[in-house]
Order: sequence, then structure tokens, then C-alpha cells
Amino acid sequence: MTGADPDDLAAGMLLVAAPTLLDGNFSGTVVLLLDVNADGALGVVLNRPGTLPVGHVLEAWREVVSEPAVLFEGGPVEQQGALAVTLLRGPWSAGEESAQPGFREVVGRLGLLDLDTPVELVAGAIGRLRVFAGYAGWGRGQLQREVTEGSWYVVPALAEDVFLADEDHLVDLPRRVLARQPGDLAQHSTRPLDPELN
Repeated sequence: MTGADPDDLAAGMLLVAAPTLLDGNFSGTVVLLLDVNADGALGVVLNRPGTLPVGHVLEAWREVVSEPAVLFEGGPVEQQGALAVTLLRGPWSAGEESAQPGFREVVGRLGLLDLDTPVELVAGAIGRLRVFAGYAGWGRGQLQREVTEGSWYVVPALAEDVFLADEDHLVDLPRRVLARQPGDLAQHSTRPLDPELN
């Protein structure tokens, strides 16, 4: 796996910003893809925790959200809105996840949770929950072009990538994700963030 194949783009995959990606919205980020289709792609930045506690804006979810219990900066699009990514408790039989109220599967037990769903209906099913202010979005063919140009590495996600609690690990998430990849891709984890220092 080279990590830069547009054919790998799918919901549940990670985008790791290459050192050459200098856009301030995405430099040094890891993005979880939530939806990829012919019209474009949507995801959330995993490693930019904010400072506003979730309980200050979404009181009902205060006891359910995972640590750190703050709104994460999900991306530059619709920053006044919130997306909730959840990992349901398991194990589940096939198709059972989709029966959970307000849950839309991304991959397996990982999915989006509608924050308008009454907490009491879903609290027992939630294993982990993270809330993102805004999201990252790409139009038709845009993300494929960026991957082909080498701006992103495309790699499989693990639940621990999505729900890291330690701030130091969040900062280091791009390196941690690349270091576990096979072949040449792991070598990218040792490159400096500033390509001029390479």
C-alpha cells in the first residue's frame, strides 16, 4: 500500500496530511472519512481538540461524551453545526447497528449519531462518543485529485485513532498512524513536519 491511491477512498478510512500539504485548515491533520460518493467526500479532523466543553452547548450529552469532553474542530465547513461520531458497544449481530435510534453506520460499529435523538434512547448503546464543530468537505473529484497529487496518505482507521484521550497523542496522531503502516509508508512517520527540514 502506497497510501496515496484515490481508489482507497472510502468511508471509515483516514486521510493523513502529507508534509507538502500547507493549507492551514489541514496541515498536520488526520481526517476520518465519513462519506465518500460520486458527489464528493465528507470527514472530520480528529486531532484538533477545542476548548469549549460539550456540556456548555449540548447539556444532554455531557455525561455520554468521551474524554476530552470538548468540541473538536472538525473542519472549516459549517463550524456552527455539530457532528457526533460514536462507537457502539459490541458485539453486535449483522445489521443490528442500523436498528439503533439516530445511528447511521460508517463502518461496522462506528458511525454518526443524530444529536437530536433523546439521550436516554441511546446512552446504553454508546461505547464512545466525540462531537465535532464543523467538518471537512470536498466536491466531486476534488479529494481524488488531492490524493493523486500527494497531499494525503489514505490508510485504514482504528477506533483508537478516533477516540484518543491524551492530548500529546492527539498532537502526534499523524506520526502514530503512519508508523503502523506497512512498507515505505511507515518511513513517512519520521519526516519532519516542515518539509524544508527534510
